[in-house]
Amino acid sequence: MKKMVLWLAMPLWLMGAEINWNSSFAEAQVKAKKESKPMLVIITTEQCRWCRKLEATTLEDDTIISTINSKFSAVHVTRDKSVYPKNLTAKMVPMSYFLDPNGKVLYSMPGYWPTEDYQSILNDALRKYKK
Repeated sequence: MKKMVLWLAMPLWLMGAEINWNSSFAEAQVKAKKESKPMLVIITTEQCRWCRKLEATTLEDDTIISTINSKFSAVHVTRDKSVYPKNLTAKMVPMSYFLDPNGKVLYSMPGYWPTEDYQSILNDALRKYKK
């Protein structure tokens, strides 16, 4: 019986952690205000190969996931389909915006970034928020 339980639970262990995405910009902002955290808004499009690469590599890294989940209120939106403030333009995607809980843009970074570089971007955004 123990072997069966372990065998059934194995897929859960093999699946790593995931980013705790808020379901909307409004929800992310409420959480940011409640927890006094900056917001991370990632804007992508459906046809963007660099967006898929960011999602499949950088945003799957355990260190990135841990930093985002513990330090940010995050939301992933689709340009031209999701509801988010009009001042968050994304002529280039993917686009990462970092905002204070009131929605003021602190920092933005366009494009795909490998894990190590994206971690530095997250750290820079946190420093700007704490100033």
